[in-house]
This record gives sequence, structure tokens and C-alpha cells, in this order.
Amino acid sequence: MNILIIEDDKTLNQNISEALQAEAMNVTSLYDGLLAERTLQRTSFDCVVMDVNLPGRNGFDLCKDFRQYNTITPVIMLTAFGELNDKVQGFNCGADDYLTKPFYIRELLLRINALIKRANTAGNQNPSIIADDIVIDSKTKNVTRQGQAISLTPREYQVLVKLIEKKGELVPKKDLIKEIWGNVLEANTNTIEVYINFLRNKIDKPFGKQNIKTKVGYGYYFE
Repeated sequence: MNILIIEDDKTLNQNISEALQAEAMNVTSLYDGLLAERTLQRTSFDCVVMDVNLPGRNGFDLCKDFRQYNTITPVIMLTAFGELNDKVQGFNCGADDYLTKPFYIRELLLRINALIKRANTAGNQNPSIIADDIVIDSKTKNVTRQGQAISLTPREYQVLVKLIEKKGELVPKKDLIKEIWGNVLEANTNTIEVYINFLRNKIDKPFGKQNIKTKVGYGYYFE
């Protein structure tokens, strides 16, 4: 596995790199956002671990631009911030996971392995998912409705696919959070409410639809 570490704290960068190399992973270590931007454009990785506060370009902007041409490679963001709004901003820029410093290196390893496994599993799924007039290409991650392309962030895409795959079954908030974010957000359900609202504004409202339903106090389902 090829892992890119983008972290300007040299000690932390080295500690992460050594831990990953001990697990037989190939590691590329970078320390600023501008060099990372060029590296991401020309080199493929199995997972990217990036800090938010980087010289040159911050992690939010770097991740957002990366998602313009790569929606598959998992991204884990590292930050000293712990506020919910910072987590939402990171996810909205396209991050797949989020670790607040300080963290255990072992936890980072577990998350890297889980994200790579999930990405590989997604690549082996049926390439087309159809629900109502929505068509999802699981290979390219493209989503269309009534023939019109809809731009979704990786998180919005995962939430939509999870709801559709349940085929009308209720998905509890905590189950949806655990399925997509693991334990990164603990029991906080506010974030999933934000993403459901994002999805409705992109998937339902522009097309005069109301497929994404809420069962108050329980969760969501796709009708």
C-alpha cells in the first residue's frame, strides 16, 4: 500500500511514517501544501493523511481541489481543532475521516486499513445503482437525476448510497454515522442532519421530489 503523509510537524510526520513502514506500507512524507498539491496531481496513492494547518495551502483547500479529479482515494484529515464545525468543513471538502490531535498512532493505522478496505470493496460493486429516476455509477461515483448531473461530495455520496441500498428500510442516525464515519463523531447526530439537508437540497428539491424521508427521533429512509 502506498500512503501519502502531509504533515508539517516533522516529529509527528516521522512517527506516523515509521509506524506505517513497520506495517509494510510504502510512505511518502511531505511537509507543505504546495508540494503536496503537485504530488497528488502526478502520483497515485492508496490513502492520503493530511494535516489541516499546512504552509503554502491548507488541508481544506488541498482536499477540496483533490476531489475535483479524484473521488476514490481515501483522505484522513488531522487537526488540532475539535469543534463540530471544523469536522463538517473537513468532510464537506471531501475528507473520508477525521482525527483530532493528539491521537494514538494505532488508531490512525486502523482507520487507514478500514478506509482502504472500504474503497476496494466499493470498486467491486455493481457499477450501476438505480432508484426512482436517480442513476448512480459506483465506478466513477457520478450521480444523475432525470439525466442531469449532480455534484456530490464523497460524504454526501456515501450517505445517499447507504440510504438507497436499504431500499426503503429505516436507517437510524447512529447506525448511519457508524457505518460511514466509524467512531470519529462519537454519538453526535448533528453532523448527519447537516448532510441530510445537503442531500435534500441537491437530490430532492431541485427536481420537485421528496424521496429522502425523516422518521423523527429514529433516522432516515429513501422512499
